[in-house]
Amino acid sequence: MQRTDFSEMACSIARTLDVIGEPWSPLILRDIWVGISRFEQIQADLGISRKVLTERLSHLVDRGIIDRRPYDRRPRYEYVLTDRGTELVDLLMVMVRWGDKWLAGEAGPPVLYRHRSCGEVNRVDLRCAQCGEPMHAGDVDLIPGPGAAT
Repeated sequence: MQRTDFSEMACSIARTLDVIGEPWSPLILRDIWVGISRFEQIQADLGISRKVLTERLSHLVDRGIIDRRPYDRRPRYEYVLTDRGTELVDLLMVMVRWGDKWLAGEAGPPVLYRHRSCGEVNRVDLRCAQCGEPMHAGDVDLIPGPGAAT
């Protein structure tokens, strides 16, 4: 099935979706982030087909999100997040906050996050980089940027 190419749209959301806009990629990134880094481990954890996993890993390598590193003389590799990939995990943490709030149900969140700096179990909180105030969809105005479509 041919995917729509969002990479050339003048929209940062569309361009990001071009990288991780199908369901397996965020889950693969999550696995690599938590230390599940070898093909067989990822496949076993997700129950994903070898073909789909190979395609997704190649896509993420091609986009500079993960690196492939040999760990054996045979052609076997482990996958590690690049700086771009690590920053993309921040986006996943925002998704976690939303999922914990709206979808966790009575059982509560499946994973808790302890902030290394302060030692507290907490959640991601979006804040303005300039003033430090909370920054949510209702708190912003959209204005054309330098890369806006004409």
